[in-house]
Amino acid sequence: MIRFRSSLLIGSVIALAVFTAPAHAQQARSFVSGLGSDLNAPNCTRTAPCRTFQTAHNNTLASGEITVLDAGSYGSVTITKNISIINDGVGEAGALVSGGGVGITVNAGANDRVSLRGLTIKGLDLQYGGSNGIKFMSGASLTVENCAIRNMTGDGIEMLGDLPSGTISTFTLSNTFVSDNGGNGIYIQPTGSGGLRVLLNRVEIYNNLADGLGIAVSGLNSAVVTDSVSANNLMSGFVMFGRSQLPCPSLTIIRSLAYSNGKYGAQADLCSYVVLTDNVMINNFISDWGFTNGGTVISYGGNLGSGNISFSNPKQ
Repeated sequence: MIRFRSSLLIGSVIALAVFTAPAHAQQARSFVSGLGSDLNAPNCTRTAPCRTFQTAHNNTLASGEITVLDAGSYGSVTITKNISIINDGVGEAGALVSGGGVGITVNAGANDRVSLRGLTIKGLDLQYGGSNGIKFMSGASLTVENCAIRNMTGDGIEMLGDLPSGTISTFTLSNTFVSDNGGNGIYIQPTGSGGLRVLLNRVEIYNNLADGLGIAVSGLNSAVVTDSVSANNLMSGFVMFGRSQLPCPSLTIIRSLAYSNGKYGAQADLCSYVVLTDNVMINNFISDWGFTNGGTVISYGGNLGSGNISFSNPKQ
């Protein structure tokens, strides 16, 4: 009889534990598929994947990952946590954007690091398409790798938001294609007194209706572009807009091409430095490189240009 009561007690405890288990458990890795369903949430598993990025994001633990299983359009997403969205070669996967929307908005916490890989974000057309492909509003870092952003009515990629004092945010793009947007290809203009580090490596920027890469910052913030192309943009290929106060930010361009842009290949405006090494800048309408409103262009040699070549503070 005693043994029977003990077994009954143990069984009751187990049953109670099962009954009180969380109804909305999240997982560290979620999956999305063009054949999936958001009704599979909260557990977007490999065998029962979800259909949209937003549902998968909402049901994935912080520091987790969303894995794309096959080609498809997975809708817009607002990212609010440390997370990665990964497509490693299963076909075109990302979001079609229309009605002035944004493909991917990063509105994460001050210590959150976000990674995007292998995604295509496309506005349906320049008249009715989305306003931005990627908008980075807050977070410790955003890394964009092997992505394509096209046909937005505004900027293809924007970094805005606030840089909190005492922090450093990083923005990295690699092997990424940005073209045919109604504004800038990539535009970076955060506020606040925090630090900013920008790196573009093997980034191609074409046919945008403003600047290819435009950066407007102040202070000791810096950006580096390597092995990249900015061509056929209506305004300048690469431009650093400083502010009126010291210290001046810098943009360093290495082994890159600025071709057939409507203003300058590379431009330093106001309190800013543009540093050039081993670049080809040809057939840009006003000049292949230039400084305006007190900006400074410095060459460390190896630059080829066909336009009005002149430098302030030259170091060739």
